[in-house]
Amino acid sequence: MRKRWMTSGLTGVLLLLVALTFLPGHSQAQGEAVPPATIEAAGAETEMTAPVAEAAPAEEAAPAPPTIDSGDTAWLLTSSALVLAMTVPGLALFYGGMVRRKNVLSTMMYSFIALCLISIQWVLWGYSLAFGPDVSKIIGNLSYIGLSGVGQEPFGTVPHLAFMVFQLVFAVITLALITGAFAERMKFSAYIVVGLLWSTFVYDPLAHWVWGGGWLMSLGALDFAGGTVVHISSGVSALVCAVVLGKRIGHGKEHMPPHNLPLVLIGAGLLWFGWFGFNAGSALAANGLAASAFVATNTAAAAAALAWMFTEWAYRGKPTLLGAASGAVAGLVAITPAAGFVGPVSSILIGIGAGVFCYFAVFLKGKLGYDDSLDVFAVHGIGGTWGAIATGLFANPAVNPAGKGLFFGNPGQLVTQIIAVGATWVLAIVGTYIILKVVDAIVGLRATEEAERTGLDLSQHNESGYVL
Repeated sequence: MRKRWMTSGLTGVLLLLVALTFLPGHSQAQGEAVPPATIEAAGAETEMTAPVAEAAPAEEAAPAPPTIDSGDTAWLLTSSALVLAMTVPGLALFYGGMVRRKNVLSTMMYSFIALCLISIQWVLWGYSLAFGPDVSKIIGNLSYIGLSGVGQEPFGTVPHLAFMVFQLVFAVITLALITGAFAERMKFSAYIVVGLLWSTFVYDPLAHWVWGGGWLMSLGALDFAGGTVVHISSGVSALVCAVVLGKRIGHGKEHMPPHNLPLVLIGAGLLWFGWFGFNAGSALAANGLAASAFVATNTAAAAAALAWMFTEWAYRGKPTLLGAASGAVAGLVAITPAAGFVGPVSSILIGIGAGVFCYFAVFLKGKLGYDDSLDVFAVHGIGGTWGAIATGLFANPAVNPAGKGLFFGNPGQLVTQIIAVGATWVLAIVGTYIILKVVDAIVGLRATEEAERTGLDLSQHNESGYVL
């Protein structure tokens, strides 16, 4: 009876939301929104739409040279700091609390070293590969190697360096997200090599395809803040890692609960907080579109947390804090590609979908038999896939003229989104598998059985998270 009541309630809410979404005149926006900055194929500047003048002058005036806007710059730098906090301490605490006590430090170390490693890789060659002048719609050239030519000059309305560092923190957290799949069993030395290769040969090309002037950008794929580039790539790569490394010793026979749920909740809260920089910052300006993305982000996260909680309650009899926190993250993942294209009601629908779909993806993990330690694929791979497809459904030109989805008269956008999702899956699967096999042949991927039983904190770092 309880399951039937909850299911009926959720169905009623969904029908009401769908009706609200498509009521005549329901624009889901307050005022006219400005589309996000777009990157020219050369990767050298951004362009924003401007209001149309009431009367055209007799002769076209020469375009004004780009100038730096202090408000936009302040917002982008603040957003960069917020996204950095998502990795350390946010993700470090979220993942660290979910593993067993003997692996808390090694798991947190993955996130911290991702920040250090990619900060150097991005400066030396990563940014140039992702956002340098285009080569055959596949990759950027090495014009920006060592940040050559990337300085204080305007890049749209912000300094080029500000845009560079904003993209840097995206690359950092994408690598860190993958680590939840192989937590408690990958050697630290192998992680460093895998991380460097993966960022160079998977993340950087994908970022160029979608944001840097590559073929998916030319195709018209919509990804406001990283549904394909960050979440599908990390989630699908995480699944490959889990399968290649195999299960943890004792998996399926020993109980392996999270050792510290308060850390998980603190981490989830910091992720939610930092995600406002992740999504609203992707407007690249302190404007109405940033505010719209901010609201969409918060709304989807709340809807997904509730959807996961009620779904778990219906199927398992009790709601859990771990489930609600995981649901919130799933909602944040799903709204990421759509944040700058949809209004609040569509955000609720996207969040509900994320909470339900990602919950069942976790539920099915045991049936399929793979050991994704911290459910990276279920939350980021499935959540990111749903979010990218949902963008093709709900993108509303009243929110952002740059996007128009199926439900607003453009079925072709849904097709484009599916192509982008498929391309991301293929690149992540093939690229990650090759990298793992190469590194395994050279240095080995997995810790020894003795090291794994002892715990990676002691065996890899000679430290302990708790002295009791």
